[in-house]
Amino acid sequence: MKLITQDKGIYIFKKDDQNFIKFCPARGGLITSWVNNSECILYFDEERFLNTSKSIRGGIPILFPICGSLDNQFSLFGADYIDLKQHGFARDIAWQFAVDTKNRLNLMLVSNELTKKYYPFNFKLNIEISIGINSLEFEICIINKSRKRMPVNFGLHPYFNISNFNNVKFINYPRECQNQKNNTLEITEDLLSNISDGVDLLMYSNGEISFKDYGLKRQITLINPKPFDLSVIWSDPPRKMICLEPWTSPRNSFIDGFRNINLLPNQMQKLTASIKVNAL
Repeated sequence: MKLITQDKGIYIFKKDDQNFIKFCPARGGLITSWVNNSECILYFDEERFLNTSKSIRGGIPILFPICGSLDNQFSLFGADYIDLKQHGFARDIAWQFAVDTKNRLNLMLVSNELTKKYYPFNFKLNIEISIGINSLEFEICIINKSRKRMPVNFGLHPYFNISNFNNVKFINYPRECQNQKNNTLEITEDLLSNISDGVDLLMYSNGEISFKDYGLKRQITLINPKPFDLSVIWSDPPRKMICLEPWTSPRNSFIDGFRNINLLPNQMQKLTASIKVNAL
């Protein structure tokens, strides 16, 4: 594996000329590109990325310490703290990085003065990323370094290139899902039939979900075992992309406690996920 510095704060973690990722540690540890067998798997809006006044559209943003948004209009932790905005703060601040002896890219975020403006906890978050054979693999470790219980949600937000919405077919999904636009329980197939109009749905998967793109002649599979087994599907037409996201917890978990992960002092939470690409 090679680590190569580019401009605009982007680095290349390279297996070979046909298999590599690009990432930007200064912008939330964002993976901006994944090339697998010379194919660009991830969607990435570079023009929007360069405009730092706008939120990023593309790559694989990291969601921590919450997934989604919170309904409350005030900080959960008191008047001295800034409100947690959608998906938390991790995707907006600088991360550390290194390549370890096992040829994995390590992305690291440790609590600091900035994180404590939002979140009154000491923590260490480490993500080990491996480029496999037609796969991208993630091992996540979250450690509570505080002397009190620490609430945690975690998610990844991969944006995938597609040829056309009409060429996409999802498989192995549950019958029902939550429509996050209006928080109603609906038939998954009915919502997915309108994906070209924009969808935002959450499902309790069996730890694996896939879609086939007959235009690009490939299948994308997300493998996300418990407790990382929530799967979100989001589209934002006319962008030719689909987000297929592993989450630990739904929106508002910090408020209602549902599927919230609470770490005791010095407790560690490990999560794994992988993305696989297969030719059709």
